Amino acid sequence: MLDIKFIRENKEAVKKNCQLRNIKCDIDRLLELDKKRRKLIGEIGDIREERNKLTHEFKDQIKLSESLEVSVKRGKNFKEKLEKLNLDFEKIEKEYKDLLIKVPNMSHPDAPVGRDDSENKEIERYGEPPKFDFEPKGHEELMTALDLIDFERGAKVAGAKFYFLKNEAVFLEQALVNYTLKTCLQENFMPFITPDLAKDEVLFGVGFNPRGEETQIYSIENTDLNLVATAEVTMGGYHMNETIPEEKLPLKYVALSHCFRTEAGSYGRHSAGLFRVHQFTKVEMFAYTLPEKSEEMHTYFKDIEIKIFKGLGIPFRVVDICTGDLGGPAYRKYDLEAWMTSRNGWGEVTSTSDTTDYQARRLNIKVKRADGRKEFLHMLNGTAIAVSRALIAIVENYQQADGSVVVPEVLRRWMPENLEIIKRK
Repeated sequence: MLDIKFIRENKEAVKKNCQLRNIKCDIDRLLELDKKRRKLIGEIGDIREERNKLTHEFKDQIKLSESLEVSVKRGKNFKEKLEKLNLDFEKIEKEYKDLLIKVPNMSHPDAPVGRDDSENKEIERYGEPPKFDFEPKGHEELMTALDLIDFERGAKVAGAKFYFLKNEAVFLEQALVNYTLKTCLQENFMPFITPDLAKDEVLFGVGFNPRGEETQIYSIENTDLNLVATAEVTMGGYHMNETIPEEKLPLKYVALSHCFRTEAGSYGRHSAGLFRVHQFTKVEMFAYTLPEKSEEMHTYFKDIEIKIFKGLGIPFRVVDICTGDLGGPAYRKYDLEAWMTSRNGWGEVTSTSDTTDYQARRLNIKVKRADGRKEFLHMLNGTAIAVSRALIAIVENYQQADGSVVVPEVLRRWMPENLEIIKRK
């Protein structure tokens, strides 16, 4: 979340930023509550101080300046006043916090201004869409014909948008994971496999809504646990409530996890097949940095994603996400979009965000400077590979006229007998 002091001092800029990000938040009401809240905190503190003085007088009969009866009455009055003020504070505090967490991060001055993803700005392109001398098919049809996937039985066992990967696709997923981890290890990332569950407070800290009608999260009934939508959640919570010495930063982590998303309301033509599913495997990059180094790290994350997809030989582009499509935590975000024949266009395959101190403030993660000062550090995340989306891009761009699919060269070392082409059985 944003620092309330920053909001006080930059009210109009924060209002404008909310407008540009299509997020409704009553900043005037928030600041009104902030003023009342601070006043109540002062009053509660004053009464507690007076009550403590009275307590000391009771303990020291020599200093007792009033009769016991009068002192008891004063003590009762303090208690009643505190109870009333605390009730007032609790009411204000709830509304104050509800408003404060809705305020989005500020936007990078170079982020494109726009209302939705149609106004994202292409900034780089690698390769061009393939030109087939046959009618290309979508991944769902290709993978079903090659006996690589079973959506029908996935739905029978777990419901719509679940699936079984089969045969060579099992090894293709493992190959994508191994290739990506190897690439990140060469960049000195520390590897992790994370829990598939996280507490409400961790999801809240990272910026997800773990409960309620608008959530995209699967929650475990009668617990404070949730299935994670991304390893950004678990790696963001890894250092929750910690202070990290300056000399240890940056910390670069790469995490393998399953991801679970309800994808409520996402059943459209462009969501068919593997594009929007309820469970998939992902390798996520995560970094904790000094505030002055986060923009540099963000560009670095983008470049690693580019390296991974250039290695796969898939045509893709990089887009700078516009203000209206940034969401809440991101200061700036880049997406990689690969060409997909099933969409006859570009489809998102990775995303990397610089959240500055927005998540760190919610998770209470600080850096201790060499001179002893403490401040909130910066946190960044980036998709190294989302297997389901990568499979779409590979199958559709490497398809052959006979329905077979060529395995990208960089993945063959992890395929059975260095398999080069997946053919019909």
